[in-house]
Amino acid sequence: MYHHSGNVARQAAGAATGLLDAEAPDAEAVYFQRCTWCSTAMYHRVLCPVCRGSDLRTERSAGTGTVRHASVVHRNTPAARNVSLIEMTEGFVLRGRVTGPLIGIHSGDRVRLSTAKDPVRGEPVFQLVDEPYRAWT
Repeated sequence: MYHHSGNVARQAAGAATGLLDAEAPDAEAVYFQRCTWCSTAMYHRVLCPVCRGSDLRTERSAGTGTVRHASVVHRNTPAARNVSLIEMTEGFVLRGRVTGPLIGIHSGDRVRLSTAKDPVRGEPVFQLVDEPYRAWT
């Protein structure tokens, strides 16, 4: 979605793809889009997945959410790392990393944004809101 004019290309790219850019008003925040037609919240989209509308406005997320799925990845890294799908309170889902012990991160855990852009992988990093508690019965 790039146009020949420098200003237009910058606006188009920023609206749809540069949501975690350092040029954003708050570099330590996650930005998402909301469809102006049906109010669906989405992350890194060009068209609304519900109504296919292209009139999307960028909003700042509160930075809190719930782990929908957590995985431990062992490939392409010297040590095991967490990769999670986070459902944000605004209703969109994104991929990120949750800090903490790998066996202590589970679906349903509440998280908050720690850093908007990990320096190595470029994805958001979250931390657990509550200490994980699992009954051992």
